[in-house]
Amino acid sequence: MISAELTIVPVGTCDTSISKYIAAATSALEDNGINYKLTGMGTLIETDNPDKLFTAIKAAHESIFREGVQRVETHVKIDDRRDTDKTMEEKVGSVEQKMGK
Repeated sequence: MISAELTIVPVGTCDTSISKYIAAATSALEDNGINYKLTGMGTLIETDNPDKLFTAIKAAHESIFREGVQRVETHVKIDDRRDTDKTMEEKVGSVEQKMGK
């Protein structure tokens, strides 16, 4: 299972809010059928296919340009674990269990 953290930053907009751009990127992830969880600082993604992951990231990145932005920074952190299939929820649950929760 591949887990990734995606952060997209539109550069040079005239507004401090970027939610409309993040909405466009999130819609692009949905259009690509990728499992995601939106957070206040980025988007968590999981899939079992690296090609599907990179296609979805590219679609999210390109969606910001379609919103009229001329410069986009996209940051991706990937955890590709192949010895077992652990979802994002299972990873969090493992930590919480060790904390006694």
